[in-house]
Amino acid sequence: MENWIDFLSRYKREHNLSQIKLAERLQMTQGGVGHWLRGSRRPTLQTINEKLEVLGLVYLEAQAMVVERDLVREAQGSYATEQPLSAQALRYASFRFPVLSWADLQEGLPTASELQEQTDYMPAGNAYWLPVENDSMNAASGKSVPEGMLILVDTGLEVQPGKLVIARQPGKSAVLRQLIEEGGERLLRPLNTRYPTVLCEPGCEFLGVVVRVHGIF
Repeated sequence: MENWIDFLSRYKREHNLSQIKLAERLQMTQGGVGHWLRGSRRPTLQTINEKLEVLGLVYLEAQAMVVERDLVREAQGSYATEQPLSAQALRYASFRFPVLSWADLQEGLPTASELQEQTDYMPAGNAYWLPVENDSMNAASGKSVPEGMLILVDTGLEVQPGKLVIARQPGKSAVLRQLIEEGGERLLRPLNTRYPTVLCEPGCEFLGVVVRVHGIF
């Protein structure tokens, strides 16, 4: 179980979690997590996959190691390669997440997509890519996310002022904006000053925090 231990250790490290906080996310005791991290107890593949779902990592599954769902068509319990990957190799493993369209965000997030993009980012929850389709976040100076870029969105991160977020107001389409706070009110601000800043209405939903901007799509 060295690969699972390394995966869990990396998740804990990259998201700056204490062992107690990691245990809370996994919905188990701190002692149980400690046994896993030390390698003194070995969870089954079924348990590992259940915990990946608890973490919100619905695009990953365990097949004697952590791989992207549907990329390997081997039977459960078998390695994806002739030789199992070492813990060192997994530490630098990359993951594939679906590239969604803005239309996909009208309701619940889809669980699969034909198009995927690879990254080494370790998600805190479910993650997906989106193409930037207009110039509302194209600033004349400073932080800018031009049309045509591909952004990686993590649904497992806390939404905080200053972050770029995907937000969906009641009855409206989802948008990419910077979340700001003024006078105790949350506002959605475009980086392009030609677009208006709007108040977060009651029922406004946040569909994730932008964590990467990747190339030209």
